[in-house]
Amino acid sequence: MRPALELDVTYAARRPWAPRRAQFSRWVSAALGHAAGAQRRALRSAMGVALSVRVVGSARSRRLNALYRRKDRATNVLSFDGAGAMPDGRHFLGELLICAPVVAQEARAQGKSAEAHWAHMTVHGVLHLLGFDHQGDREARKMAAVEIQILDRLGFSNPYV
Repeated sequence: MRPALELDVTYAARRPWAPRRAQFSRWVSAALGHAAGAQRRALRSAMGVALSVRVVGSARSRRLNALYRRKDRATNVLSFDGAGAMPDGRHFLGELLICAPVVAQEARAQGKSAEAHWAHMTVHGVLHLLGFDHQGDREARKMAAVEIQILDRLGFSNPYV
């Protein structure tokens, strides 16, 4: 049995379009099924999984990307690890900050629907919190394959074609 998802969604930016909480919940839940190893054991034993999603504008994304990644530009999604096991039995997975203007611009540039790209960025961010990365070619291929699989199950096409 999968633990209950406690999802906190806040909107510091709603333009351009941003998904509703129910959409985020569906996408996060789909990605959580791909935890592996110690992370999978921790999530299974948890009373619930807590995650925050913050929809932000370009200025906030740029500031945080510069501060934490030393890249002075807005970015699509930033993932911040959470505290893990909490005293009440829940597992705080972390926080995603997703930049609405960047996601909208990327969707247009890639010829995708806004919803498809938001789903991809949400899944991508959750996978980072589950320990996936794309620094090396091998890691990138593995992460992309998992993203493609999750998005296919959600009814979205391969984001990399």
